[in-house]
Amino acid sequence: MSINNSKIKKISCYYLNLDLIKPYKLSYKTFYNFKPFLINIIDDEGREGWGEQHISPGSSFESRELGWNFIHNITSKILNKNLENAKKIILQNARKSPVASTSIYTAIEMLEENKILKANKTIKSEILTSFNSDNEEEIKEELDQLNELGFKTFKIKVGKSLNDDIKRVKTIQKHLNHRGRIRIDANRGYSEKEGCNFVKSLDPYGIELFEQPCDSKNWKANANVAKVSKIPIMLDEPICNLKDIERASKIKGVKFCKLKLKRFHSLQLLEEAIAFAHNKGIKIILGDGLGGSINCWMEAMVANNLIFKAGEYNGLMKIKKQFNYIKNPIKFEKGHLIIEKDWYPKIDKEKLFALTDYQFELG
Repeated sequence: MSINNSKIKKISCYYLNLDLIKPYKLSYKTFYNFKPFLINIIDDEGREGWGEQHISPGSSFESRELGWNFIHNITSKILNKNLENAKKIILQNARKSPVASTSIYTAIEMLEENKILKANKTIKSEILTSFNSDNEEEIKEELDQLNELGFKTFKIKVGKSLNDDIKRVKTIQKHLNHRGRIRIDANRGYSEKEGCNFVKSLDPYGIELFEQPCDSKNWKANANVAKVSKIPIMLDEPICNLKDIERASKIKGVKFCKLKLKRFHSLQLLEEAIAFAHNKGIKIILGDGLGGSINCWMEAMVANNLIFKAGEYNGLMKIKKQFNYIKNPIKFEKGHLIIEKDWYPKIDKEKLFALTDYQFELG
């Protein structure tokens, strides 16, 4: 029997609660834990796949409640369907809850042994690291520590206080000492005026890009910031499909788009979006900083041989080790995730149950 003709026999859905090593501060929310959905799908021949995605409240219209309800609804519709029909059903409904739909669809792609997830040799995938310090002494100390760990790209969150942000970035640049580069991310936190004043104040030294200055729906404001910026602008939250990538490619000063698996529903569609962007002259940064081990693995595998800048799929580094439900965790070495040949996640079911707030099974 062709694998695409096999039928979904069992679906297990978990709503997890994973504590972080330290608070993860964004302009719109501070996270103390991640609460991803984890989906396990088994077909009638015993093959299984896992998909994992995290809804970030405040990032889009999706709430965790909406996503969990979507999972309840769609999984009941795809149970006992063959894989091709199940994928069609998911995509037909994906706009209702893009992140939740991705957790289900990618579980099927893993079950199918999608070629994107096959590593015929060990992969070293560079990742960036978040940066938390505020005062000068702590900034210098944190840069030294992160450099010792092999990180070369540092993510600086701004968007709360314009003057404080400018001062902090300049202090970081002062102590960078040609040891790496920084990406600045406002997470939509600035008004158009603040965004323009921010970029005009900066020396481009050591800055790779400035991400999402203004509200995701305000394309004009972001374009006006890009127009006066000496630093390449990257759009993030507005980029959800190929039309968005094309629109971004026509804005002067926008050189990058951030893509995330959770916005494109599938590994295959994400890979196609990267190729489309490159064809339009747009560089891609890939990765969700709020993703767990399975999402980080999947994004790293998509990035392999397609993207040559540090990935942002580093959420697994933020989660406390005792909250990792993978028996064979992805290794980290000198600023890189190490994905060994033929690596697939092995789930510690006992630990998984302990980390689960809600769950249900079908089949």
